[in-house]
Amino acid sequence: MQAITLFLRKLLILISRDNYNRELDEEMDFHREQVRQEMQSDSLPAADAQHAVRRQFGNDVRLKEQSHEIVGFRIESVWQDFRFALRQLHKNPGFACVAIMVLTMGIAASVAIFSFVDAALIKPLPYQNPSRLVGVYETSAACPHCNLSYQDYLDWKKDNKVFSSFDAWGWASYLWKSPSGVQTIPAARVAGGFFHTLGVSPAVGRVFTEADDTPGAPRTALLAYSTWQKRFGGNQDVVGKSLMLDDAAYTIIGVLPPEFHFAPRGEAEFWTTLHDPNNCEKRRSCHNLFGIARLNDGVSIQTALANMKSIAAQLEKQYPDSNLGQGALVMSLSDAIVGDIRPILLVLLSGAGLLLLIACVNVSSLLLVRAENRKREMAVRGALGASPARLIRQFITEGIVLVAASMICGLAMAYGAIQLLLKLIPSDMLLRMPYLQSIGLNPRVLAFAAALGIFSAAIFSLTPALRLSIANLREDLAEGGRSAAGTTWKRLGSNLVALELAIAVVLLAGAGLLGKSFYRLLHVNLNFNPDHLALFEISAPNANYEKPPQSIALSKRVLDSIASMPGVVIASHTSDPPVTCNCDTTWFRVQGHPFHGEHNDAPERSVSTDYFKTIQARLIRGRFYTEADDASSTPAIIINQTLAKQFFPNEDPIGKMIGDTELSPKSLRQIVGVVDDIREGGLDQEIRPAVYYPFVQSTDDDFEVVVRTAQDPKSMLPALVKVIHEIDPNIGVRNELTMEQQISDSETAYLHRSSAWLVGGFAILALLLSVVGLYGVIAYSVSQRTREIGVRMALGAQRSSVYQLILKEATWLITFGIFAGLAGSLALTALMGKLLFGVHSWDVPTLTAVALLLGLSALLASYIPARRAASVNPVEALRAE
Repeated sequence: MQAITLFLRKLLILISRDNYNRELDEEMDFHREQVRQEMQSDSLPAADAQHAVRRQFGNDVRLKEQSHEIVGFRIESVWQDFRFALRQLHKNPGFACVAIMVLTMGIAASVAIFSFVDAALIKPLPYQNPSRLVGVYETSAACPHCNLSYQDYLDWKKDNKVFSSFDAWGWASYLWKSPSGVQTIPAARVAGGFFHTLGVSPAVGRVFTEADDTPGAPRTALLAYSTWQKRFGGNQDVVGKSLMLDDAAYTIIGVLPPEFHFAPRGEAEFWTTLHDPNNCEKRRSCHNLFGIARLNDGVSIQTALANMKSIAAQLEKQYPDSNLGQGALVMSLSDAIVGDIRPILLVLLSGAGLLLLIACVNVSSLLLVRAENRKREMAVRGALGASPARLIRQFITEGIVLVAASMICGLAMAYGAIQLLLKLIPSDMLLRMPYLQSIGLNPRVLAFAAALGIFSAAIFSLTPALRLSIANLREDLAEGGRSAAGTTWKRLGSNLVALELAIAVVLLAGAGLLGKSFYRLLHVNLNFNPDHLALFEISAPNANYEKPPQSIALSKRVLDSIASMPGVVIASHTSDPPVTCNCDTTWFRVQGHPFHGEHNDAPERSVSTDYFKTIQARLIRGRFYTEADDASSTPAIIINQTLAKQFFPNEDPIGKMIGDTELSPKSLRQIVGVVDDIREGGLDQEIRPAVYYPFVQSTDDDFEVVVRTAQDPKSMLPALVKVIHEIDPNIGVRNELTMEQQISDSETAYLHRSSAWLVGGFAILALLLSVVGLYGVIAYSVSQRTREIGVRMALGAQRSSVYQLILKEATWLITFGIFAGLAGSLALTALMGKLLFGVHSWDVPTLTAVALLLGLSALLASYIPARRAASVNPVEALRAE
């Protein structure tokens, strides 16, 4: 009961401050009167008794403050501090705007980049218990992350003891006869248990079962949720309906949930089962699938890897012709999905963090200057009875207000930056990053922002609070802001500026290395001319073009029709365009050379007669294909220069024969030419041996058309597509773009470009902030030494000596900051090794350029206050003191 009464009394006090103050005054007066009466009863004169009472009770304001804190009036005092902090910022709009703007940029950059890190690396995959899911690959000396062969997949699934389920998936695309015409639709083929392994439940209908993935079962299909909405109007009756894919009837059995995505495949609109193994899947040596599995409870990835390696070793002994040198790889599914972009995101987050640190250091420097200018104010408040805790609390409140304003602006700017960065990602690449669809200011990102705010508020609160020295209040009061800058300020301010310069060097070095790496990436030797090349892929229905004569006739008709178009110089086609991948490989063996069962792996391309002329590749020796290289002539093959150097180092390859690993008669082909090393893989991938077959001797009903134009190739793409549909409206056309787009929008180029631009932006901001910080330190030091400089000049000092005095102080700071930054950049940029192309982390020209840029910029910033110091009028300086 007593506790409740006390609580109600405190609540009443909090509600009515005036009543509390009145009661407090009455109580204090009562106690004073009692003591005064006691002293007077001891024969002490009334005036002396009054003075004694005042000495005993002390400062009235201080007593009231202590009473407020004891009783619980802290909410009111905090509100007072908050209002006072707002008044202080309003009185110093320049300081407030600069501090808030600088901190806003740091917070916005960090939060925006962290949102991408969260979406890609932190947010759990949208599957059941995703930490137990793994990706399974085959490995070889030339391919550390290889596809699985269907036959190996079946053996691994049957013999493993570490997976509760093991399934496979592969890329696919279908010609879909829609009401608006034939369209090429991205799709995926999966094993029957694929969605059960992921733990995905359908939004409508059901998912596949093992029974759906047998050759005798009816063909079934699942729809992506977006496909259901876009192409079927979200009709609930879609289950059970039939659709035609590649002239085969499929029954729709379900719709996947809206939140489902499978990043490795990108945007697949239709999902079908493996069902009938195709020609590749009937051969153990053909690899076209990817494995995905769920670990048994208690089984680690290392244990699963050991088990799969033992199975791979058994298969290698059992099938030496197809499995020689093949191993296994097991990794977490999250690593398999985001492994390539993880280092780039971490580098960007580190860069944003360094920028935020510079922003905090810069604002701390401003607060130190402000604290120096407020020494007299703090001394007066302390002399009037303000406790050290109350003064420190005022600094804390001002720091919190500053951070709160910056946080609001920073979050708004971060949201805009996120949307801008998303728009800068090419659409086809964004489809392969579906985990970015839900990116935004979610609770995890807001928690990260709150942590940044707490960190910043702690720094901004402690920086001026540590400068406060209650013991020296009298000296500060007497000094009143005169004389030279304090030793504490010199030490703290100089160290902070040196730290800013060092961090700026690290960011500038990183940006310089990434920029140089990106430049070299874009200027890597392609060994063909990408200018004025248009590309698009056509898919012809198997029913009409599956047989070789039909495919050859289609190829001739397509090329003849395109060649007759105005603006077309020459046209051809290939199975895979350049700068795509080192995929679609074949094993080969050179007739007459020693063979010990090794697998010589090379990308294979099926090309039309004028392909090399179209892309303007250089012929090293021999000849290109001609119309005479048809199905009735000796099978021919053209190889690249790397294959010639590696397998024919001391002999002429022209006329030599190449075949499969068994040199079967049907596989033997005669080398008729050697071309320069066309870059088939990504810009940062090594050149590998490659072989090129004549299309008429290796036909297909899907191929990539390559057209050299006399005008802008992008403007001709609609007309080129129209010509194809005029030939046959049942032919699907997709991926229309130019070769320059193919190169610049490739994943390798985009990731290098984006990291270089973002880190470069951070570096420019860091350079500006550090130079401004240095200017502020030197300018403040000059302002505090005005009297000293005036005395020096009055005694005959030349202006050059004043310049030397100021610039010497700045040079020491600049030199220390640059050398510390260079040492740090050597350590930190070594972590960027995977992101660099053709550049070492210790690239001397880049580091030298960074040091010169920062040094010259810093000296320029120091020259301005030095010039102001040298222009001081001694008489006015002494009179001002």
